[in-house]
Amino acid sequence: MNNLKITKTLQDYFFVLYVLAELGAREKTVKLSTKFLAEKLDLSQQTISRYLISLERIGWIRRTATREGSFIRITDLGDLQLRKVRAALNFIFERKPSPIIIEGTVFSGLGEGAYYVTREPYRKQFIEKLGFDPYPGTLNLKLTSEYDIQMRRELEVRSGIEIHGFSDANRTYGPVKCFLARVNGKEKGAVILALRTHYDSSVIEVIAPKHLRNVLGLKDGNRVRVEVFLEG
Repeated sequence: MNNLKITKTLQDYFFVLYVLAELGAREKTVKLSTKFLAEKLDLSQQTISRYLISLERIGWIRRTATREGSFIRITDLGDLQLRKVRAALNFIFERKPSPIIIEGTVFSGLGEGAYYVTREPYRKQFIEKLGFDPYPGTLNLKLTSEYDIQMRRELEVRSGIEIHGFSDANRTYGPVKCFLARVNGKEKGAVILALRTHYDSSVIEVIAPKHLRNVLGLKDGNRVRVEVFLEG
């Protein structure tokens, strides 16, 4: 894990150092006026002059001041500060997202899950994209805490695994978004978010290769913990 220590020095001077790097001062000595830098950073010339003096004093830049402007080059020490920030940002953006934990209580639905899961165009995509043939039905969980409902809403804005919709002679079936999941720390499955559903954000539906009620001994009212993986 990358641990970036946010020192007061880094807080105070990073954006000046960043702008200098943006203007080419990492690769070569550049000539810049305090007026230009002040406009670039929306600061006063006096503030920019103070920052440049401080950056030179702590060894992050080399500077030669003239009447026409300053000749500035970022030092190896200054470059190291930029690299530390870049490494920390790379870690944040490239790491695998942590699973989302959602808890809810089991309740009996209207039986629609079995109907939709067994539609062959859906089923084929479940097998191909989720890696299992789902049991004909869904485990319905009612979310009772605001935290769990918010986590459910978080899934709505994630890309997930897309199951395409289709049409037959009678009707159109909408697309479904899925997230691989683990139920009660034991059984693999997937949370499904249908774009056409009568449930709101206080409910999640889970499919699995097994009948979850049977294998986990679940009844209405039992509490269930679902670990939702944000990457397939």
